[in-house]
Amino acid sequence: MRIHHLNCATMRPPLAPPMVAHVLLLERPDGLVLVDTGFGTADLADRKRLGRPFLTMVRPALDAAETAVAQVRALGHDPAEVTDIVLTHLDLDHAGGIGDFPNARIHVHATELGAAKRPTLREKARYVQGQWAHHPLWAEHREGGDDWFGFASVKALADDVVIVPLHGHTRGHSGVAVRRPDGGWLLHAGDAFFHGDQVAEPPGCPASLAAFQRMMAVDNKARVANLERLQELARSHGDEVTVICAHDKGQYDALRG
Repeated sequence: MRIHHLNCATMRPPLAPPMVAHVLLLERPDGLVLVDTGFGTADLADRKRLGRPFLTMVRPALDAAETAVAQVRALGHDPAEVTDIVLTHLDLDHAGGIGDFPNARIHVHATELGAAKRPTLREKARYVQGQWAHHPLWAEHREGGDDWFGFASVKALADDVVIVPLHGHTRGHSGVAVRRPDGGWLLHAGDAFFHGDQVAEPPGCPASLAAFQRMMAVDNKARVANLERLQELARSHGDEVTVICAHDKGQYDALRG
């Protein structure tokens, strides 16, 4: 399996480092797989649906060349070759591109899909129902008793793409573990943390991002507990597992190079 690293949304929030939407494109023998999607073409066509607070707070570039569908084409592939999309969660900056791949199966934790379809008042702003108005083919996943480095997990696709529940940022937030060509693992931890130094030794994080993470978490206690588990994973199994998040530009630049 070949892994491509894509930035599907450049964001420049005030008082914080520039951010990306780190998306993985996996070339597998039976088709292409995306892990997250960033924004999609429909988001660019109707920016208002993202909401003024989000646009003001995050200041996304909304560049058509950064959409997943444009980058799949730029790599010489037909978007119809994308058979599956595995989402860390359904926040608007992670799921916006699924409509550009209408025939793909959309893999997501069942709790997250329930939250997105039936959000509480607090959750409504983070989910854009129009991003899945095309009625995608959902593949809902729940923990199935499998163990991945001590984490509960469920296989999304064969043995090389695994959903690892990391709830807290959202109700059903999960990481997605991908088997690297060298036999190790790449864990895309989504928004379980926002800065690469949070899983470094010693850990650290800019104050603005630390505050933002607390503010956005639906269950901050669970988020912190899962971050501590990821820190331990990075310490104990750093030779086997590379842990990344969705928005750290430094991690993205290092891996795509």
